[in-house]
Amino acid sequence: MNIQHIENGAKGEFYYEVEGQKLGLMTYNYAGSDKIIIDHTEVDESLKGQGVGYKLVEASVDFARGNNLKIMPLCPFANAVFRKRSEYQDIRF
Repeated sequence: MNIQHIENGAKGEFYYEVEGQKLGLMTYNYAGSDKIIIDHTEVDESLKGQGVGYKLVEASVDFARGNNLKIMPLCPFANAVFRKRSEYQDIRF
């Protein structure tokens, strides 16, 4: 599963695309120079239960670690994943 990433100024997104259509999406905003706020995650019904949402969160964690950022997971889904995964606590804000 190839999760892609784009940034546009202070905003960005991680997404999973199939045949040119985004079927999984997680959006974030920078809050200063040292943290991002995950504000939304959605996965198409056709992919429910396949772990796409978790892969989106994992991609954001990898990105944050690689760029010395902290993550504030305001999105309910991302927040739930952060609560379940103790290995993500090092980057939680």
